[in-house]
Amino acid sequence: MDIGYASEKITLYDEKNTKHSVGGHNGKTQLIISLPFINKTVKDELKEIDTLLSSEEENGVECHLVVANEKHADPHLEHMDFLIDKEGEFGDWYGIRLHGDLLEGEFTKSLMLISKDGALFYDEYPHDVSSAFNHDTLLRKLTAAQTCYTGKGCH
Repeated sequence: MDIGYASEKITLYDEKNTKHSVGGHNGKTQLIISLPFINKTVKDELKEIDTLLSSEEENGVECHLVVANEKHADPHLEHMDFLIDKEGEFGDWYGIRLHGDLLEGEFTKSLMLISKDGALFYDEYPHDVSSAFNHDTLLRKLTAAQTCYTGKGCH
């Protein structure tokens, strides 16, 4: 999916098997992070992003950590929902499912920012899954995504 295109609304599940809709137009800015694994280094990075989001949550930013399956443990972050792609829709629709022996079926490390109108506003896919996301760019893009949508359409 390219920047500016409408995102697809997908149903994901939390650990209690409650359904959650992610993507699409819901009137809120959405930050979606996917990961192939959650280790200590990843948890530390997620905690940093969670701290950055503490001020954005009051501005209507929803943040979702999405994993491919139930093998992953919830890192229990205050401002980030932990969701599982039990139906396989998310990984396929957003094109983030990995193929190959080591991480077959898992999701690549990605960050997608969806603006209030449901369009993909920004994305980041580190070439190396051990590389951190660019937090400075994320903050700039969050601010821009929050302010660019007026709700009046394009005419």
